[in-house]
Amino acid sequence: MTGNVLLCDPPVRSLDDHLASGGGQGLERARRLGPSGVIEEVLLSGLRGRGGAGFPTGRKRASVRGSGPDDGAGDRYVVANGAEGEPGTFKDRAILRANPYQVVEGMAIAALAVGAEAAYIGLKASFTTEIAAVERAVTELSRAGLLGDLAVTLVTGPEEYLYGEETGLLQVIEGEAPLPRLMPPYLQGLFATTPNTGWSSRAGLASGPPTEFNAANPTLVNNVETLATVAHILARGAEWHRGLGTDASPGLAVCTVIGDVVSPGVGEVELGTPLAEVIERIGGGVLPGRSVKAVLSGVSNPVITGDQLDTPVSYEGMQAVRSGLGSCGFVVYDDTTSAVELARVSSRFLYVESCGQCPACKLGTGEITAQLDELVSGTARQDAIDQIGARLRTVTDGNRCYLPVEEQQLVASLMTAFPDEFVDAVEGMPVTVRGLQVAKLVDVSDGRAVIDERQATKQPDWTYR
Repeated sequence: MTGNVLLCDPPVRSLDDHLASGGGQGLERARRLGPSGVIEEVLLSGLRGRGGAGFPTGRKRASVRGSGPDDGAGDRYVVANGAEGEPGTFKDRAILRANPYQVVEGMAIAALAVGAEAAYIGLKASFTTEIAAVERAVTELSRAGLLGDLAVTLVTGPEEYLYGEETGLLQVIEGEAPLPRLMPPYLQGLFATTPNTGWSSRAGLASGPPTEFNAANPTLVNNVETLATVAHILARGAEWHRGLGTDASPGLAVCTVIGDVVSPGVGEVELGTPLAEVIERIGGGVLPGRSVKAVLSGVSNPVITGDQLDTPVSYEGMQAVRSGLGSCGFVVYDDTTSAVELARVSSRFLYVESCGQCPACKLGTGEITAQLDELVSGTARQDAIDQIGARLRTVTDGNRCYLPVEEQQLVASLMTAFPDEFVDAVEGMPVTVRGLQVAKLVDVSDGRAVIDERQATKQPDWTYR
């Protein structure tokens, strides 16, 4: 473990506080280095995106910048993804509450690196505390002249899970529903007019559209944590970042630990720290008298079982146990949990959040959820496990986004890790039901996690019962 960098305590409440604590140095150095120098520094740091996929941040910026601002690709944009909706994750909101100035500074550095003149930050409309913090930071940085000519626009959006998917986020910025696109943002970004089957390109911002829509418009989409980290890398140097974590996963990460733990919380860890230590330090450990049965990193990766708690919290560590780091949001389930109920609850979340553009995804997640419902209620057919397996094999057919892959990996991993529980359910053994809910978080503070109770009433058409 190491001291806090992104989660400064006490929180930074003003630009003066930010500058007094070393803020602004990253942006100042970025302007000295210039675009190529900034990209090279980020490449040397080894930073990997903290939004879930772990793609090398420097390579992503280099691909957006391309051969230069006059290469005919159109305008360039920077987008900060703060539409946090992965179950069990509260890190981005914690970062914005601790110091929103570091995030906006990181956006300005990103815009300089890729040659963008406009930046957007997407937050859910329900994130009222974070919205106020970002508005304050943008206003103060702009008035102080630290953003130069960069126009920063805050966009608020819906509760849907797919708002956090990078192309769904672009859709919302353009005034549309968060329906994932076919092409990634570095190929077709904001306000592009070239065809991209299944979505429309039109102005939709209340503040007014750009004066001109261009083709392609490569757009850099980075997670809030990634942007904030880059500000510190530019201020402290790539070697500082490389000196933390592991060779393949350098640096720090902000982790959320909730579920069957003593004290749910959010904290910074050095990548490579064993999962058991992360659970103990951030969450206070498992509840007295209980043991860890399973840990989920949101709903985006296969299950980590209780005998794998020595796994390093790193990209390569999680890969070694056939799981993934995700957004470092760890939901702990103790030995009172039914794997069948956990699979049912996770599958239902993905089913109702699927947008329906890909029939195999919507129909597949729906059918899998229905079969799991029957297993939990004791009314399953004898071929239920085979039917679920068949749907899991085809649920990703033609997928635009990662949601059906999550369904495939998570449900299959629970069936593989706890096969006897699924067989017992088919044979009519009662499933111990705890009334589990997917941990879509409203707040994490003072050792308490608040879950969005309304999520349980959400329907597959994105309405609520």
